[in-house]
Amino acid sequence: MKTTQKIVLSSMLASLVCVTTMIIKLPSPLGGYINLGDCIVLLCGWMLGPVYAFCAAGIGSALADLFSGYVLYVPATFLIKGLMALLAWLLFKELSKHIKPFFARLWGGISAEIIMIGGYLLFESFIYGFKPSLVNVPANAVQGSSGIIIGMILITVFEKKNVLKMLK
Repeated sequence: MKTTQKIVLSSMLASLVCVTTMIIKLPSPLGGYINLGDCIVLLCGWMLGPVYAFCAAGIGSALADLFSGYVLYVPATFLIKGLMALLAWLLFKELSKHIKPFFARLWGGISAEIIMIGGYLLFESFIYGFKPSLVNVPANAVQGSSGIIIGMILITVFEKKNVLKMLK
């Protein structure tokens, strides 16, 4: 894929991350929210290279926090979601040499969501303290699980419809 095409696809995915993060927001105990953006964050990792995946996932998620009034979370979200996409890409790339792509993506998604849960726990621990921050772990786990499930469904559909081949 040419550089211009990657930039356009990354921009589209960043926009999609932002919209899917903002469209359904269920409040979490410490004032954050559960959303569907993680499924697109994982798609960024599975469809783009490392730099583009990090940027698309990080920028799209950070913009959603900014537009939704969660300004305090913007820097942490940029880093956490960018790292999620980067890890999903890295694990998919390495594991798919040894196991089926489906399972490589699954392990990448699970690992990325663990980064999300741990990243927000660490960030919120600085703000609220460690024990109060633990209350958001189950909510983040629900968000992560739904992100993996929906992301796996979407990437499977993309594969069956040859979307990934068209992008190469």
